[in-house]
Amino acid sequence: MYAVIKTGGKQYRVEVGNKLKVEQLPAEAGSDLVIEQVLMVSEGENVSVGKPFLESAKVNATVLSHGRHDKIRIFKMRRRKHYQKHQGHRQNYTEIQITGISA
Repeated sequence: MYAVIKTGGKQYRVEVGNKLKVEQLPAEAGSDLVIEQVLMVSEGENVSVGKPFLESAKVNATVLSHGRHDKIRIFKMRRRKHYQKHQGHRQNYTEIQITGISA
């Protein structure tokens, strides 16, 4: 059994026991979380697709930790113009573990 959820503007295919790093969520580490934006649920041959979301489906998750991804380096340069720009960015994330899928 798996589901497709939407969180942080991205879509994820999840199963029970998966660990994900999603965009930062306002929840404490160790707390339980219910994701109600479920796009699709599949149980073997039975597939339910929402328009856009399934109203009766929910995905339960536990917040494991918060952190920051590795730094992304941004380098811009114009050749022969003596222009160079260095920039970096670290995105915050929340690591969650899927504990249950209810359709």
